[in-house]
Amino acid sequence: MTHPLSDRINSLPVSQTLAMAAKARELRAEGKDIIGLSLGEPDFNTPDFIKDAAIEAINQNYNSYSPVDGYADLKEAICTKFKRDNDLVYKPSQVVVSTGAKQSIANIAQVLLNPGDEVLLPAPYWVSYSAIAILCEATYVEIPSSIETDFKITPEQLEASITPKTKMIFFNSPNNPSGTIYSEAEYRALAAVLEKHPQIFILSDEIYEHINYDTKPFSFAAIESMYDRTITVNGLAKAFAMTGWRIGYIGAPEWIAKACTKMQGQITSGTNCIAQRAAITAVLAPISKIQYMVDEFKTRRDIIIDLLREIDGFKVNVPEGAFYVFPDVSAFFGKTINGYKIETASDFSLFILERANVATVTGDAFGTPNCIRLSYAASELQIREAIKRIKEALS
Repeated sequence: MTHPLSDRINSLPVSQTLAMAAKARELRAEGKDIIGLSLGEPDFNTPDFIKDAAIEAINQNYNSYSPVDGYADLKEAICTKFKRDNDLVYKPSQVVVSTGAKQSIANIAQVLLNPGDEVLLPAPYWVSYSAIAILCEATYVEIPSSIETDFKITPEQLEASITPKTKMIFFNSPNNPSGTIYSEAEYRALAAVLEKHPQIFILSDEIYEHINYDTKPFSFAAIESMYDRTITVNGLAKAFAMTGWRIGYIGAPEWIAKACTKMQGQITSGTNCIAQRAAITAVLAPISKIQYMVDEFKTRRDIIIDLLREIDGFKVNVPEGAFYVFPDVSAFFGKTINGYKIETASDFSLFILERANVATVTGDAFGTPNCIRLSYAASELQIREAIKRIKEALS
């Protein structure tokens, strides 16, 4: 039976990361011992000092609708955070708090993009970027990269991708799925190209900024010529282990912030009041309060890289941030392993799930078809067992 759904929803792809997670749950329900390395979610609990702030807010009877763009004192705290961590000066009128950074990104796209506009997506890119562009009836244009360049694009590639229809470019550093971090010099070189094209707006997704291992990320809006054209997106989900609290926020030119508030006011209105009160404590906390999680992620990164390098056919680089590794597995394409024909990264990811009971995500979902993403937001025991299973399945 065909249901009368809109063209809009019928054009929208299913999130590959969520689809793989659902498939893993289905196999677990059948009694299979699936190790999940597919979801981008920290395996830590939210720190107690943040939970205590939420409890205090409940006891203070925060239970009413919140302002559409966020509590004033939270927006002040976010401005303090931007200056402290990113050397960015925003006023509260330039800040909008949303129900997760995904809503922040969707708001920005909805208020800036018209049908037929083009959005540049340096690949690999987070799966929802392309879907959000589709919802806006815009066209997304992938700018490819590879493991040989540490998944970074060049100024020459950027220049060649720009057309009269180009309206936005989405940057994400540290990157999901590759863990790549663009340096200040690399960002300035890309900005030099964008300076020649003043019609292009920049969305800088910095949700993983605090999960870095030697290289401090640089904010694109810190480039003076880019400040008035850049929307900085951040949130609490990753670094503070608060994925379910759903707090994202932006710093933007005031006219864009006002438009996002207008959009949000007709979709969800203000974000959860208790989560917002806890967010004040989180964004004002010194980074040292969450360093234990970053240190553990770095230990796991080093373990998973060493283990993957022992598998013939895996090409691995060293991610500088986030909690993913994104190996090139194209050496297996065209091969048949134990009766299973592998032609693509999607085939390889399904093979690993069915034969090794390990859930990963195909690089096809991220615009990089030679790779798969493995999350090391899992225990060391799970990581070691998962890579052991993969190695045995491929032998």
